Amino acid sequence: MEHQFEPLQNDLILRTAWGHKVERPPMWVMRQAGRYLPEYHEAKGKNDFFECCRSPEIASTLTLQPIERFAGLVDAAIIFSDILVIPQALGMTVEMVDKKGPHFPEPLESPYDGQYERVLKKNVDVAAELDYVYKAITLTRHKLKGRVPLFGFCGAPWTLLCYMVEGGGSKLFVKTKTWVYKYPEASKALLQKIAEVCVEYLALQVKAGAQVSPPIVCKSPARL
Repeated sequence: MEHQFEPLQNDLILRTAWGHKVERPPMWVMRQAGRYLPEYHEAKGKNDFFECCRSPEIASTLTLQPIERFAGLVDAAIIFSDILVIPQALGMTVEMVDKKGPHFPEPLESPYDGQYERVLKKNVDVAAELDYVYKAITLTRHKLKGRVPLFGFCGAPWTLLCYMVEGGGSKLFVKTKTWVYKYPEASKALLQKIAEVCVEYLALQVKAGAQVSPPIVCKSPARL
């Protein structure tokens, strides 16, 4: 479906992305919507983090908070979501633990555990599984009324694989490095699966109204 949005009033960041000479560097912050804002906690209420992501109305409200608070100071809005909605769409359970961060109760142990097979064989309906993100994007574009462009985003396949194997954040990625060097072919198959979902996810974000989808770059081992 073709969406009708109001004309863009501030295209500075888009002109920068296109390589044009601009009057000043554009301003935006990766985590500009979030818990540092008191209004975030009010809007979030008793919902957990991923419940906020799954509610188009809440996600849209949280996305717009820094645009309202810092009116005229930021040149883009970034949709309120998380890179780990991809592992969730692949059938894995992901929780956001207070003061700890993302947690996978059952991370991938090896290519021989049942979860790896389920992830690899899952026929992901990316449009249906992540519909709440697209709805949040479209709703936010309408609420922005052309004030600034809206960013979508997606984690890189390697970044997502690290979380899926480590079970959460890590500084050294020991489990992931061991996994990759021990199971190179299984790693390639899993990265391919994740990449296919990511590509479709980003395309559908653009279709929903996202105007920029910046890549999250994380270098994978040369072995892959």
